[in-house]
Amino acid sequence: MALMPKRVKHRKSQRGRIKGNASRGNTVAFGDFGLQSMQAGHISANTIEACRIAANQYIRGDGRLYIRIFPNKPVTARPLETRMGTGKGEPDHWVAVVKPGTVLFEISGANRDAARDCFNRVAHKLPLKVRLIERRPGA
Repeated sequence: MALMPKRVKHRKSQRGRIKGNASRGNTVAFGDFGLQSMQAGHISANTIEACRIAANQYIRGDGRLYIRIFPNKPVTARPLETRMGTGKGEPDHWVAVVKPGTVLFEISGANRDAARDCFNRVAHKLPLKVRLIERRPGA
């Protein structure tokens, strides 16, 4: 089951623009290694779930995966072959808004090579450019 909020204040939201770099959520906080986005974009709930499954299949209980993003923005869609007009469509799926620098996933309890291989599998499923970052010692 894909991630989605339990309840929201507004059922439909406008698309908006993604400006600037991430000022929060841009450092490794829970694990030892992180996957950081280098581009702005939207990541759907189904994509996050696919990444979670790929990472958990690779680490197989040897480490812990932390998901740092949550899809809290509804994206609406109109039915196919519908004429123009008649208002905004119904909510179709949920996305997480990602700015450059946002840490998407973290891994603890794995060495550098295992983390790199795991995040390589995850990166293939993401629509953005990403890079591997490490926790700074003492931070």
